[in-house]
Amino acid sequence: MSEPFKDVLTHTETGVMTITLNRVEKKNSITAAMYAAMADALQAASADASVRAVVIQGHESIFSAGNDIGDFLNGPASTSESPVFRFLRGISTFPKPLVAAVCGPAVGIGTTLLLHCDLVYAGDNAAFSMPFVNLGLCPEAASSFLAPQLMGYARAAEALLLGEPFMAEVALEMGLINRIVPPSEANALAHRQAQKLAAKPLSALMETKRLMKKGQAAIVAERMVEEGASFGRMLKEPAAREAFGAFMAKRKPDFSKL
Repeated sequence: MSEPFKDVLTHTETGVMTITLNRVEKKNSITAAMYAAMADALQAASADASVRAVVIQGHESIFSAGNDIGDFLNGPASTSESPVFRFLRGISTFPKPLVAAVCGPAVGIGTTLLLHCDLVYAGDNAAFSMPFVNLGLCPEAASSFLAPQLMGYARAAEALLLGEPFMAEVALEMGLINRIVPPSEANALAHRQAQKLAAKPLSALMETKRLMKKGQAAIVAERMVEEGASFGRMLKEPAAREAFGAFMAKRKPDFSKL
């Protein structure tokens, strides 16, 4: 029997599935195997009538440092069925309420996945960044569409073109998160809110979410495909190779400059 996968933990109780990023020693940087595990968990939660809400959480010191660069470079996504694309499709089309708890750095996909969540609660130590341009790449997860929709063009341009981190207070003002609490309370708050959702009629929750997202669903799907094509092309270009080479040479992530 194979050893249980430890980097992503899933647990379901009283109608709420919890997906926990559990690779803290590596800053919860996400590997292809982790994307696959999260995609599978979302698929299972969608199909399971007893699951009425999902919580995505990390550790109180770190949400996610984004892609595991070494893993990413050794096995870049090459098809629409690659784990990262399966996860992005899964989270963007997930029909039930999605709640996230974010503490510490949330880099790259650590921030963009939140654009697909319905409720987001952050520790006061949360730091969000979308540093794709700094790595010679373009945005992903339909963030080139969703970030301007949420933040307004000017703030989205600042976040995506400069790639600099912004803290929880700014994220709250932008509408990316719902509330700021001490880091030790964020996961518990997300679970309390998810339990409130789980106590409500599931059909009403799902129909309300569908209606709210109806106008953007097709655009999000189309933008993800376009971003994916551009991302793959840019990954092979000199700017990205140079940026990734410099990053790997540092060996230690600098979340202010990623």
